[in-house]
Amino acid sequence: MHTQSLAPWTHDHSFGQDARRPAERRAFLVMVVTAVMMVGEIVAGMAFGSMALLADGIHMATHAGALALTAFAYAYARTRANDRRFSFGTGKVNALAGFTNAVLLAAVALFMAVESVERLLDPRPIDFGPAIAIAVLGLAVNLVCAFLLTGGHEHGHHGHHAHHDHHGHDHHAHHHHGHEEDANLKAAVMHVIADALTSVLAIVALLAGLYLGWNWLDPVMGVLGAVLVGRWAYGLIGGSARVLLDFQAPPDTADSVRAALEADGDTRVADLHIWSVGPGVYTLVASVVAHAPQPPEAYKARLPHSLSIVHPVIEVRQCTGGACGA
Repeated sequence: MHTQSLAPWTHDHSFGQDARRPAERRAFLVMVVTAVMMVGEIVAGMAFGSMALLADGIHMATHAGALALTAFAYAYARTRANDRRFSFGTGKVNALAGFTNAVLLAAVALFMAVESVERLLDPRPIDFGPAIAIAVLGLAVNLVCAFLLTGGHEHGHHGHHAHHDHHGHDHHAHHHHGHEEDANLKAAVMHVIADALTSVLAIVALLAGLYLGWNWLDPVMGVLGAVLVGRWAYGLIGGSARVLLDFQAPPDTADSVRAALEADGDTRVADLHIWSVGPGVYTLVASVVAHAPQPPEAYKARLPHSLSIVHPVIEVRQCTGGACGA
């Protein structure tokens, strides 16, 4: 059989990952802003002998690295989208970057906790004026970065083309789960928010130390910030790991697929595996049985458009005797 004769049944495997996401441009811009701020703080710290400036610059370097990874992941996923070595496209590249960034965030939280406990046990003099100025500047930069990353309410699924499975059925990516799935963007936002939180807690603690003499509040706030950042990191690690390990889709997603396939009252779903292959994109393998079975294409046509299911594989079997029940 010639390849040309298979054309109606073949398709690409990019599943919309070749589209440039608005988040990619935003991540790159935020990375540049963070890197400039980082270099400025490190240079100023060395020039003026300020450990506070130098330490904050080094701390910001970890976030600059994380944001660089975020931007790289978007670009890599887009440029390799049509590489046939990726069975379901490059959607999981974003989940892998999100997982890596979440681990980095956990390391930052651990560093914050250790440093804060050390300062609690061995208090050091604080130069409040420059420290407050640095914290305020850091907060301003982080608020700008957070706005840039989340501007336009980009949640990782706008900018997708319609996806096509191998029977030509369109599945658009604007479904209600999509905003939960871009682990890469979520991790980048969490890095920026973690930095902003650190600045807010530092400002509160430093003002209390300056006006009330509560120098102990600075390391206590550091411990509190470390606990919060650690909890965020734990949640991000779990969320991105579920995508990487092909966890089943949320129960309401599976239930809606099952209901759609069984809508005729005769068909029963014997087996269903549905999992995420990219931000806001699912695939599935199902086995259905019926007394009067339909062709696989008929069952694929029943799949909810809102779920953005690509490359579904459905096995159809006929009931024999009373094996399928009433």
